Amino acid sequence: MTHGFFTDTTLCIGCKACEIACKQWNQLPADGYKLSSFSYDNTLALSSTTWRHVAFVERSRSTDGTGKAVNWLMMSDVCKHCTHAGCMEACPTGAIVRNEFGDVYVQPDICNGCGYCVPSCPFGVIGRNHDTGLAAKCTLCYDRQKDGIEPACAKACPTDSIFFGELGELHEKAKQRVKTLHERGETGAYLYGVDEDTSVGDLNAFFLLTDRPSVYNLPEKPQLPQEHIVPGFVASLIAAIFLTLATAISLGGRRK
Repeated sequence: MTHGFFTDTTLCIGCKACEIACKQWNQLPADGYKLSSFSYDNTLALSSTTWRHVAFVERSRSTDGTGKAVNWLMMSDVCKHCTHAGCMEACPTGAIVRNEFGDVYVQPDICNGCGYCVPSCPFGVIGRNHDTGLAAKCTLCYDRQKDGIEPACAKACPTDSIFFGELGELHEKAKQRVKTLHERGETGAYLYGVDEDTSVGDLNAFFLLTDRPSVYNLPEKPQLPQEHIVPGFVASLIAAIFLTLATAISLGGRRK
């Protein structure tokens, strides 16, 4: 049975309780106390020491021509635990596996810190810890799941914007939520990471969004890096043939 997250961004209030709960439970270091000068967000992105990140997206809107106001879009981002995980496919030591709950899990005792997994994630989730050199990301609170307890972030969310459970049940809940929002007039609501035709497959941590994915700093159509291997090889081959012919013509002209 596969477990995952459904994050409803329309319920997120940006309190960052999930970030704090994640850091406390997983004993992750703080990100410092300096302001980023970027909205009210001081963490900015997911990293090896920030496994949950609440993004503050400011959207300017005019108010009857009298000035400008701001619409807030907030999203608690996390590892997507992809069906076809690029990090897992790139790992040369087998340190990244799919555990019994269907989560993509990094085994720190097997990771050698090569970093191949970092550029292989189309979402920029996984990173290398500066102190240990090892790869690290959300474990979906594997230790809590083994004891039948929901992940710390979902437990701490005061508005229940983060749902945890069996993936099939989450899909049904999410689709019903989209239907409800449409009935209320929020016709832009949709699910990101469900029933999408991409090389990463469905996401085990998916989202309900109300604007384009890029607004939330998510790829419009995520692709695994290996998709670029064949086009890159063909382009290199064409360039090599062109340079070879150009060199041959140049040398032939000099001999004459």
